[in-house]
Amino acid sequence: MKRLKYSTKFFKDISLHTPFVKMLALLIILWLIFSAALYFSESNVEGSSIHTYGDALYWGIAAFSTAGIADSPTSNTAQFVGGLWIVIGSMLFFGTIVATITTYFMRPMQRPHRRIIDAIEYNLEQLDDLTVEELSLLKNTVDALIMHVERMRKKQDDEQQAE
Repeated sequence: MKRLKYSTKFFKDISLHTPFVKMLALLIILWLIFSAALYFSESNVEGSSIHTYGDALYWGIAAFSTAGIADSPTSNTAQFVGGLWIVIGSMLFFGTIVATITTYFMRPMQRPHRRIIDAIEYNLEQLDDLTVEELSLLKNTVDALIMHVERMRKKQDDEQQAE
């Protein structure tokens, strides 16, 4: 059950706090557009291996994700479109992976308050394992935290009234 909870949290963090979803959407839209351009520029060319839009979609995936598995387009226009797609698609695909990993691991450093909240949530789950002395220390810490929050609110209220 905990694994599912952590997996769900992981995918939620990835989708909300990294560029993954936006970049994936952009990659799919560009893949569809470039595949259509390749299909229209290759559909009437003799000797072409791209006869349907599905062939063009397959070519679009094979071209930017692997080295040399896709057949080369035959017309000059299709070669230009295909070359452009390979460069742009590869940059987006691999750039999305790098940006997502970097953002995911840098996020806690950019939001230290979130790390504090995560630590508190984790520790609250462990309450049953604490001794009476540890619970007493926790109570004192929480009381100090509440006093700190009240001081911050009062300071903020005083600053707003001064304005």
